[in-house]
Amino acid sequence: MSKVLVSIVMGSDSDLEIMREAGKALEEFGIAYEIDVTSAHRSPERTADFARKAAGRGICVIIAGAGGAAHLAGVIAAHTTLPVIGVPIPSTALQGMDSLLATVQMPAGIPVATVAIGKPGAINAGILAAQMIALADASMAKKLEVHKEKLARGVEEKSKKLRSSLAG
Repeated sequence: MSKVLVSIVMGSDSDLEIMREAGKALEEFGIAYEIDVTSAHRSPERTADFARKAAGRGICVIIAGAGGAAHLAGVIAAHTTLPVIGVPIPSTALQGMDSLLATVQMPAGIPVATVAIGKPGAINAGILAAQMIALADASMAKKLEVHKEKLARGVEEKSKKLRSSLAG
């Protein structure tokens, strides 16, 4: 098994359906990851300990998903120098806007890369983690190039299909 490079954490197991999407994206690039639950509010010591020890365990990037007050990514970022990607989870009547603002509005000096709300954000978090890893891994950079080419081909195919259906 490959060495685990990315840690995916979430504030509650109810976030798993969304955060699994980050794992799927990592799998597409062959990146080994771990996945767990830790809470900025309900288990602050566990969360701080996790963040402080992650680099020593060989983790390169942390993806943290949380809903509501969504302080998980920020608390983790406060305790590590690793890049942290925050995924806002739509868990309240505010449909994730509260999570987005709580994740993105970090004070100067404690950066959290914040992606879109929900599943698209989790997918992008996985891809962003791959891009971070690719900075020091040429084979990963090539996989990302292939991914971009696949996206472009998909658009071309959809365009061709649409033009064909309108002409017919």
